[in-house]
Amino acid sequence: MREQVVDKETGKADDTALLESESEDSVVSSTQKSDADSCKPGFGNVLLSTFLTIFLAEIGDKTQIATLLMSAESQSPWVVFSGAAAALICTTLIGVMLGSWLAKKVSPRIIDRAAAIMLLSISLLLIWDVIRG
Repeated sequence: MREQVVDKETGKADDTALLESESEDSVVSSTQKSDADSCKPGFGNVLLSTFLTIFLAEIGDKTQIATLLMSAESQSPWVVFSGAAAALICTTLIGVMLGSWLAKKVSPRIIDRAAAIMLLSISLLLIWDVIRG
């Protein structure tokens, strides 16, 4: 509900002040919208960060070594490549679908804490294994 501004000297309602107030409200709402839009990461940023994270995590892991050995044994590198790529696509699809479902059910803060606890637990188990010999 808006109030009209009354000029003290003339006693008349000041419509320009009302218009200025409305334009300020529209500027604030458009600023709020642009701030919300700027918080969202862009398509390119998400794609690049996902690619780099997965690419760097997969280099030299047991899957890559298994793929290397299968390719050497079969003498059919393109068939091995196709099978490995299809398997990676399927496992990634499962991860994306599970993550999407989980994000709807659980808050991001809880997911972050759970991931931190799991990674810390794995790290402690690995350290304990090294210490035990």
